[in-house]
Amino acid sequence: MVSATTTLLSSSNPMFSTDQTIPKSFTGLCKPFHSRVPTSIPFHCRRPTFFVRATVTKWRCPTPKQTLPLNYDTGFHEKVLFLESIGIDSFSLIEKYPMLITASLANIKSTVEYMTSMDFTAIEFQRIVGMCPEILTTQVSDIIPVFTFLFREAHVRGSDIKRVINRRPRLLVCSVNKQLRPTLYFLQSIGIEEVNKHTNLLSCSVEEKLIPRINYLENIGFSRRDATSMFRRFPQLFCYSIKNNLEPKYNYFVVEMGRDLKELKEFPQYFSFSLENRIKLRHKLCVEMGVCFPLPVLLRTSEVIFRNRLDVCVNSSTPLKTSPLWGTGCDYDQV
Repeated sequence: MVSATTTLLSSSNPMFSTDQTIPKSFTGLCKPFHSRVPTSIPFHCRRPTFFVRATVTKWRCPTPKQTLPLNYDTGFHEKVLFLESIGIDSFSLIEKYPMLITASLANIKSTVEYMTSMDFTAIEFQRIVGMCPEILTTQVSDIIPVFTFLFREAHVRGSDIKRVINRRPRLLVCSVNKQLRPTLYFLQSIGIEEVNKHTNLLSCSVEEKLIPRINYLENIGFSRRDATSMFRRFPQLFCYSIKNNLEPKYNYFVVEMGRDLKELKEFPQYFSFSLENRIKLRHKLCVEMGVCFPLPVLLRTSEVIFRNRLDVCVNSSTPLKTSPLWGTGCDYDQV
């Protein structure tokens, strides 16, 4: 068995020749994963055939939602070896995304070659696949329009394209016509002009994610105009969960802090701070000291600056919320 495996994986075999299967920019940068293979078996830095077959057998009974052809294990060995040759732990990836079994090796190679041509390194591609394994089952003909859209319509600069994709790999598997373009138009319709600075939002569903968050702000007392103004002022507000972020922070703001909604309208970044580690701690400290700071000073300033201002207020005179000096001298940009 070992000799057969050695023959199968031999560098002399043209099917697995490094020069023919691995993009030049990937060569030498990646190491195959073999932590799950018994170390007593000499497999020449590759998983032996029996281990590959065991994995194929494991996925012979997919869930009802997965439809795999009867000959899905054809070429599976080659796919595993190619993925690991570029540093991707194929077995962990298949466990996470079983439909990779049905992916065409030719399509996978085309995707890797195209991403290489876009100057993505091996490490960057490994991370992209880890975050969005669906890219390996997406044809290059569907990926190219995404880059074209980002350049021409979202106005992403060429120097920023890698940062955009590395930050949100799922953009590459989104339909331009059904997902990206409608979201772009919606963001622009509410006044967000520089969408190229918030490209991660383009992969969000308008109906399922963006509109429900605007509706939530309306339900808690903001007008439609004020709600859209908050998202225009702080677009990342769209990324926060209503149940786990917006709702608990809003309840604390109203019930415990007793503040006015006008402050949230002017400082929607309030929702970006940790409720337990920042908002509650600083609010309770201010209550104990009898001090009331505007939200930017309360939350945005660094711990040192916040403590210094607190000491100044306590050791001199307590600023009242009705005092014209209440917000004087606040450097909102300091963190």
